[in-house]
Order: sequence, then structure tokens, then C-alpha cells
Amino acid sequence: MFINKNTKEAPLYIKVQSEDNVAIIVNSGGLPEGTEFSCGLILQERVPQGHKVALTDLAKDEAIIRYGVVIGYAIESIKKGSWINEDSLILPIPPELDHLSIASKVPEMLPPLEGYTFEGYRNEDGSAGIRNILGITTSVQCVAGVLDYAVARVKKELLPKYPNVDDVVALNHTYGCGVAINAPEAIIPIRTIQSMATHPNFGGEVMVVGLGCEKLLPERIVPEGNGGNVVSLQDQQGFKKMIQTIINMAEEKLVKLNSRQRVTCPVADLVIGTQCGGSDAFSGVTANPAVGYATDLLVRAGATVFFSEVTEVRDAVHLLTPRTINEKVGQDLIREMKWYDTYLQNGGVDRSANPTPGNKKGGLANIVEKSLGSVAKSGKSPISGVLAPGEKVNKKGLIFAATPASDFVCGTLQLASGMHMQVFTTGRGTPYGLAMAPVIKVSTRTSLLEQWQDLIDINAGTIATGEATIEEVGWQLFHFIIDIASGRKQTWAEHWGLHNDLSLFNPSPIT
Repeated sequence: MFINKNTKEAPLYIKVQSEDNVAIIVNSGGLPEGTEFSCGLILQERVPQGHKVALTDLAKDEAIIRYGVVIGYAIESIKKGSWINEDSLILPIPPELDHLSIASKVPEMLPPLEGYTFEGYRNEDGSAGIRNILGITTSVQCVAGVLDYAVARVKKELLPKYPNVDDVVALNHTYGCGVAINAPEAIIPIRTIQSMATHPNFGGEVMVVGLGCEKLLPERIVPEGNGGNVVSLQDQQGFKKMIQTIINMAEEKLVKLNSRQRVTCPVADLVIGTQCGGSDAFSGVTANPAVGYATDLLVRAGATVFFSEVTEVRDAVHLLTPRTINEKVGQDLIREMKWYDTYLQNGGVDRSANPTPGNKKGGLANIVEKSLGSVAKSGKSPISGVLAPGEKVNKKGLIFAATPASDFVCGTLQLASGMHMQVFTTGRGTPYGLAMAPVIKVSTRTSLLEQWQDLIDINAGTIATGEATIEEVGWQLFHFIIDIASGRKQTWAEHWGLHNDLSLFNPSPIT
């Protein structure tokens, strides 16, 4: 990454690779027409912060290159110093999935990081949790109102009596009935609900509230031998009895959870999810590379790290399949790309449906540019496994967990796969959070931190101005993850109690 600057106040741009013919403007508020850089480049028009400027004259149909990769082709001729935005270029053809190189450039494992630990809760199945939460799953959306009422009372009347329990969380969702329960793709929402019910932060205390006539019966959610953990509302005598039954069962669980104590656990027990939302052109050069560096540190320490968001990986998949550890993992990655290509095609859309208006306002011209920045979160480690949506992880290392790019759906699916906490990069800003797991917010630019000082946890914007390196911010994030896992610190989202609703991915028919 090359940064052109004289002083902090001077006009700044970032050029990622030497062959790039565009760069992005660093200065907050952008730069006006006539601005001259120390290299002699003069802006032909105002260019907003994060947006691209042409570093050379470009002919019509000429390739526009960022990250050393073609991100599009010029619709018309472009003069050096001009602003390049989403209206300036057309999409290139996506990588052909049937002819990708697989496991051809598997990175060597970096030296192990030993001795790093966190203070967590050891579960009977050998896993560890980082929070001590009573999770109450619903089998159908019909019961959500009753459960919310009961949880409000549990939090007010019971939770203060059990100080070692962090929270009581209702796992409400919109699935369970009025659905094609036996359709092939119904396995995705069903296994998501099943997996979330046994999340490691719940300490093995499974509790399900059902109605009694739904298609997704509670017995399909709870493990064998846990039938006593189900409350069926149609078996109760009126509303008050429903609430009291839920409260009584919840207190039994709270007694058990309250007896748990934090113990020292190796960082290898952690499962960390990564995601970007409200992305901008800085995401791929500041926050995401810093997260990628922290990803490599975690993998070196033996931990598991997810990267996800199929549509934000698809256009960079040719850079990933060579990193898979073997043919099977490579083919699994291609399988998930093909499934989603078909899913989008059946819905009458293509990959151009992503990015969002906010992404474009932040300087991302199209999904190719967005994907190249998004995959930076994966660092440089070998890709050791691939999960279909909602599958639980069963191995260590860097894992591609297939999800849609939607923040809320991705977060829900990563939780189902066993994620303890999520590292979430943002350039435009979002108050997104999860009730079941902490979310660390990493800003791509300093001006976002200055605007949202009480929502952003880590600022990677210092990388753009040369005040910090990718490695320095990566190490800062690594240590912050350990502190959050140990309960020594809280994220801002935790501090304010911010969380989004769970959002299941259900590609099967609704009846």
C-alpha cells in the first residue's frame, strides 16, 4: 500500500498496488477541484473522501485497476485527475467456477503463538463460553410475545438474584409454521435454530418454548434426553400459568448457571466471526487488512476464525481457492458459490444487486471492488474448512462459513456455527449488535470514530494517515478480543445493550 503525503494536513491518496491506475482520497470531506498532490497529480473536479481518482488518462473500455485487479472497464474516456464512481465503469465477467485453481498456493503455516489465554466458562462438552447467558429458544414465532413478556419479568425479578449470569436472551425468529418443513432447503433454518439452542455461551442449559401445533416441533430442536426443557403453551391453563411455568423453569436454569466460574482457557478455544457492514473504499485498505492480520494471529494461536458473505467473496474466489488446504475444501468453497449463483438467478437478480447505496456513497463502485476489500478479513492463512449455512464448526483454523451478505442474516448464521464474538468493520457506520455474543466495531476511517466515539471500539483509520500500521492495529485488535472474551472489557454495543433481531436464512417455500 502506497500513501502519498507530506504532512497530515496535505492532500492524501492511497494507491494499493504499483500497477493500480486509480487511488482513493484520504482527506475527510474530500478534496476540491484544482488540488495538487506532491507527485504532480491535479484534480480535475471535486473528489469525495474514499472515492477514486484516475492516476492516468484512461481510454473508453480500458481496464480500471485497483488492488492490482481489474474492477471494471471505463464507459467513456477518463482524464487523469478525474473522479471515478459507480457510473464510470461496467462490471467485468465474474470468475468461472469450473476452472479455478485449487490448493495450488497453500500458504505455509506461520509460527504458532503460544501462551495466550482468556478467562472463560468451561462447558461439559469440552467447549468454552465467553459469556454466561440463559438462552430460551422458540420453536415457532407464535410464542414470541408470551416469551418476551416472561423474559422481561425474569430479568426484573430473578436475574438480580443470580449475579454470575450475564443475561437472559429470547431466541425469537419467524420460522416454525406455515412453511414447507420437508423442502430440501428447509434444512438451513432448521439446523440454524438447532445449533443456536446449544450455543457455547449458554452453558449447556437448553430451554425451548413452543406452542404445540407447529411444524417445527420442539423435539427437533432439543437434544435427546432434554424433553424436560420444553414448555408447550397449549398445555398451559391460561396466560398467567404460561408465564409462571416459563419463569419456574428459567429459575432452575439460572441456579445452575450462577454456579459457574471463569477459568483460564487457551485462545485455541475461541471461535471468532468476521463481517463488514456499511463498507466503504477504506474497508479494504485499513480495517479489513487489520482484521486479517488479527485473523492470522488467532489462527497461529490455534483459534477458529470465520469469514463469510458469499456475494462479497464470489468475485474474489479465484484468489481463495488456491489457499484451500486440499481439493475437498476447494470444491466445498466452489459448491457454496454455485449454490448462491443459482439462488440469485432463481430470484431474478445477479451480483450487481450488491453493493448498497451507502457503499457507493463511501466510494465502492461495484461488487468486484467490494469483494476485493472484503476478503482481506481472511488474512493470509490457509483455508482449512467450509461450512454450509447454519452448520456447526468442528475444526480449527480459518473457515469459510457460507452466509448471505446481509448483516443480520450473516450474524445469525455465524452464531449458529458456534461464534463466540464477532469483529465487525464499518466505514459508513451502523449500531448493529447481537444479544448472544459481543460485537467489536472497527472503523475504517478516523472521521467515523470522531462522529461515533461511543459506538466504535477500534479505529483503523490511523492506517490511512500513516499514524499506525496494519500490524499495530491487528495486534491491538487481538489483545482487545482476549479482553472482551475474558469479560474484562465490554464492547460499546454491549455497554448500551444494542442488538438486532435474529434473522434466519430461509430459502425454502412458505406455505
